[in-house]
Amino acid sequence: MAVEATLEVRVAPQVPALSFWALQASFTDRGRDGGAGHLGLQWHPDHPGSTAVNWGGYDATGRELDGSAATLPSALHNPNTRDLAWSAGVAYRLRIRRAGADDVAPGEGPGGRTAWRGEVTDLESGRTTVVRDLWAAGTALRAPVVWAEVFARCDDPPSVVRWHDLALVDEAGGRLPVDRVRVSYQSRVDGGCVTTDVSVDDIGFVQTTGTSRHTPAGAVMGLRPGPGPG
Repeated sequence: MAVEATLEVRVAPQVPALSFWALQASFTDRGRDGGAGHLGLQWHPDHPGSTAVNWGGYDATGRELDGSAATLPSALHNPNTRDLAWSAGVAYRLRIRRAGADDVAPGEGPGGRTAWRGEVTDLESGRTTVVRDLWAAGTALRAPVVWAEVFARCDDPPSVVRWHDLALVDEAGGRLPVDRVRVSYQSRVDGGCVTTDVSVDDIGFVQTTGTSRHTPAGAVMGLRPGPGPG
C-alpha cells in the first residue's frame, strides 16, 4: 500500500526563506485515526545548498511521530529534516509506503505500530533515497494531498512547482492514477497570500507564488487530455 506523486521545482525560490512542497497521507486502522505524515523537498537556507528533504508527521493527539534513524546527515540535527541535494528542473518521485519484510528495516515499529517508509527517487539518475521510517498507529493510508508551505513574503519573486503522476497503490500492487484535485489556499486571516495560484499544464498541476490568482478555492481541476491518435 502506497501513495505516490512526482514533484518538479520549475523555478526555485530566490529568497532565503523556507519553502516546503510535500505529499501527505493520513494513517488509519479500521476507521481509527493514526495521524498523518508528510514527505517532500524543502528550500531551507540552513542546509547545504539550501536543499533538504523532510519526512515527519503527528499522531492523532498532535504529538510528533517517532521513527527510525535516518542515514542522511542533517545540518540542524533534526530527525525529520535531512540534507538532500536536489536540483530545479529535475523530477523527483515521492513515495509513502508500508515497509515490508524484504526491506532492510522491518515492517513493524515498536509497540505494534506500523513502519511507514518515505522514499525519494531522482527520475533523472534513477537513484532512490530512503529517508527513514515513521512509526504510526495505522495499517492503511487515506486522504492523500499535495501542498506547498511557503514562508516568503507575498510580494517576493515567484517560485513554481509542478506535481504529476499522482497515484494510489493497493496491497496487490495495483496502481490507480489520480487525475483530478480540489484546490485550497490558506486564508489571509491565517497568514496566507492572495498571490498564490494553481493551474494545469500539459503534464500536471502547477503551484505558483508571487502571481495573480485565477483559480478559486474549492475548484476541482482535471488534467488536460493528451493528444489524440495520429
